[in-house]
Amino acid sequence: MNVLSLFDGSACTRVALDKLGIPVTKYYASEIDKYAIKVAMANYPDIAQLGDVKNVGIAFKEGDIDLLVGGSPCQGFSFAGKQLNFDDPRSKLFWEYVRVLRKLKPKYFLLENVRMKQEYQDVISDALGVKPISINSRLMSAQNRQRLYWTNIPNVTQPDDKGIVLQDILEDGFVDRDKSHCLTATYHKGGDLKTYFEKHSRQLVFSKDGLCHVGDADINGNDTIKRVYHPLGKAPTLTTMGGGHREPKVLCGAWRGRYTVDGVRQDHKHKVAGMTTQRLEVRTDGKTNSLTTVQKDNVAVDISELQWRKLTPLECERLQTLPDNYTNHVSNTQRYKMLGNGFTVDVIAHILKGIK
Repeated sequence: MNVLSLFDGSACTRVALDKLGIPVTKYYASEIDKYAIKVAMANYPDIAQLGDVKNVGIAFKEGDIDLLVGGSPCQGFSFAGKQLNFDDPRSKLFWEYVRVLRKLKPKYFLLENVRMKQEYQDVISDALGVKPISINSRLMSAQNRQRLYWTNIPNVTQPDDKGIVLQDILEDGFVDRDKSHCLTATYHKGGDLKTYFEKHSRQLVFSKDGLCHVGDADINGNDTIKRVYHPLGKAPTLTTMGGGHREPKVLCGAWRGRYTVDGVRQDHKHKVAGMTTQRLEVRTDGKTNSLTTVQKDNVAVDISELQWRKLTPLECERLQTLPDNYTNHVSNTQRYKMLGNGFTVDVIAHILKGIK
């Protein structure tokens, strides 16, 4: 089949087609970011780069393209932005997608964009003749990424949950949640504890030097004696205990961020060994609650000692379900940008599998 990908980025659509085993006769790409083009061409040297979307379609006629795909810029629609909608020059490029679609009349088309106000959705739906389906990448990856997909590909349903958690894709360290915050193009700027805990953005990864509260024991008493901690984290200050369930409470049987019961992997909502598990909570207040049996690790930890880092480019590739090191042909800054702007490949593959 002949494919035309507008706003192509690093050719994530081509990766999705490869995963499905759909043969591509010719893959045309419209992209202006030189770094994204470099990555695309490093992985697929046969891609025909067409440049600016405003010039696309002149050399094509109806019937030349079988599949048209695009993720037009979303800044004007996003709830995180100023919501200038179609007055934003970037989001206005959606109409270039419509122009190409109407001229070439491909057999199949797919458009991706962010969640937006219903009135903006309706404009896009009216122009394309279909209503969107909302799919969260969390079902097929370790990332919370809610997106809208307009397509005429038949039988698109919600994908099955693959059960991938963030801990599964890390190179090292541990995290305080099952799914990453949504990856954005600004992630290269890094994050901080205030942004992460208060604004819930720019995912952080923690080292073994912080307290990590993973759940509460199912016992009576003060909250401070119920807390159960991850064995990879530092323990709080040693206490005299003195009975009354003040003994050490450290999680046992954890495996890569999940719990194992009788050899079966469980998620964080499962009740294990008398413990009501909760979402991981990395403590940043310096309070002390429990201790481990390893006495040398019994040290107080406050926020100034909490060790954290941002996700690596490879981990971000895994969040977008790309092959490891797919983007390693440019600087890390550019890798972060294109990954934040890109598709979650497995979601695109899930939609495209309806192609006959």
